[in-house]
Amino acid sequence: MKKEGPSIHPMIVNESCEDIRTSSDPNVIARAIVENLHYVKGRTPAHATVNDWYTAVARTVGDRLLDHWVKTLTTQRRQPKIVSYLSAEFLLGPHLGNAMLSLGISEQVREAVTKLGFDLGELLDHEQEPGLGNGGLGRLAACFLDSLATLRLPAIGYGIRYEFGIFDQEISDGWQKEITDTWLALGNPWEICRPETAYYVNFGGHTECYDDEEGVKRVRWIPRRVVKGVAYDTPIPGYDGPVVDLLRLWKSEAAESFDLEAFTEGDYYGAVEEKFVSETITKVLYPNDEPAAGKRLRLAQQYFFVACSLRDMIRIHELQHNPLTTFHEGFTVQLNDTHPSIAVVELMRILVDERRIDWDLAWSITQKTFSYTNHTLLPEALEKWPLPLFGRMLPRHVEIIFEINKRFLRR
Repeated sequence: MKKEGPSIHPMIVNESCEDIRTSSDPNVIARAIVENLHYVKGRTPAHATVNDWYTAVARTVGDRLLDHWVKTLTTQRRQPKIVSYLSAEFLLGPHLGNAMLSLGISEQVREAVTKLGFDLGELLDHEQEPGLGNGGLGRLAACFLDSLATLRLPAIGYGIRYEFGIFDQEISDGWQKEITDTWLALGNPWEICRPETAYYVNFGGHTECYDDEEGVKRVRWIPRRVVKGVAYDTPIPGYDGPVVDLLRLWKSEAAESFDLEAFTEGDYYGAVEEKFVSETITKVLYPNDEPAAGKRLRLAQQYFFVACSLRDMIRIHELQHNPLTTFHEGFTVQLNDTHPSIAVVELMRILVDERRIDWDLAWSITQKTFSYTNHTLLPEALEKWPLPLFGRMLPRHVEIIFEINKRFLRR
């Protein structure tokens, strides 16, 4: 990378900005890169770092991606059904090269970057790979979304926005050294935070029975803790086509991030304790589940993203003025291995407890909604939870699981 800023070609400076966000002309792309450097990063070419230039190029390619995305959203409103893919991992790989290839503008961007005096390969090497997956399961999920977009099918991938990946690898004296994967340290120009798309997720507490206004026996869940899930969206382009699908990841936040009363009384740690505890849920991919604390965290992660995702699907379904009893006609949900399997119970809880739908109808809707991908039958690879732990964290879900099992055995 040059230490001094490049001289900008006059053709680039004088280029019309009519199509600056969508054009595939190399001169226009070069102009867009310089403008993003100025308006997004607040840098001049002479003082820009490698990361500044990478971000400017990423935002320039991202503008063209978003143009396809918005058009896709308009078209998908007329689609009869949306595919949702629930997965604890999405091993996406670097975004920039994939986006350029999918949009068919790889050579145009390379030419534009060369006009600015840089090597595109250096910027591609600079990109941090998203720490959202670990192996085959995560790569399958990413390929699944790519394939759906390429086939021009409406789809949403749902998962967790991990702040830290499982680990980065360094080799020292022939030995692997594991270090923290800080993939978000320099920012992520490919995601869009949606603070208005947020849901509250319950944990712990107890259940209580009551009679509703019609005298029907009901159960309500009185939680001990409530955590907020905030959506972060990433566009997923299909190859050589106009469709761009959506990956929506959830970040955990405190429902109330600052306790002013505790702070006023001098309890400075207590004032932010809830924020610290809540944000732990989405801190790291696959926490060690040997200790009890690790088991609690992994169960919390799985329920957290499933609960947010189902709430989001229901919101989208009802925005189209569809009754919840037709949920299975609007969404088909694929569970990627056992991590999101609690979704079956969560949908039953929402239908029966919150929407007061008859059990048999709720179970029929649930069965028609979900499908399941099985990766292995090895016992050590299947998610299993001690009943006391599960009952403490998700008391109502344990009751529903027992009821499902009782009806299954009876049948």
